[in-house]
Amino acid sequence: MRQTLYKHTLSIAEKQHLVKISSLIHQDIEESQISDGIAVVYCPGSTAGIAVSEKGNPDVVRDVIYGLEKAFPSMNRSYRNMKGNSHAYLKSAVCGLSTTLIIDQGKLILGEEQEVYFCEFDGPCDCEFYVKVMEG
Repeated sequence: MRQTLYKHTLSIAEKQHLVKISSLIHQDIEESQISDGIAVVYCPGSTAGIAVSEKGNPDVVRDVIYGLEKAFPSMNRSYRNMKGNSHAYLKSAVCGLSTTLIIDQGKLILGEEQEVYFCEFDGPCDCEFYVKVMEG
């Protein structure tokens, strides 16, 4: 089974931000020359995550951040973490650190209106994520 690992670095300027990464994943698939298989997208950060959501409506990104902020507010006196970023760990846990995507005929299978996002909840920072493209 052929497989290839790709590493990407993003510079996040905002405190909480979602970055479209589908095009980077598409490039990795093309470079791998794997026509059928899966792509696993993984984020090793504990204050970030990977999500699939709407791509055409910029308000959806804002609403995702708003909803997570409402569920896990940045400021909450009950948090115990002295670093003050407990909300980011909670958002990351809910969002998830990875997603698995299908590759068919050299193309990433996503819904017509879907995008893969890298989600950071404790920026600004330089963040990494990996794409493992596997044949099969």
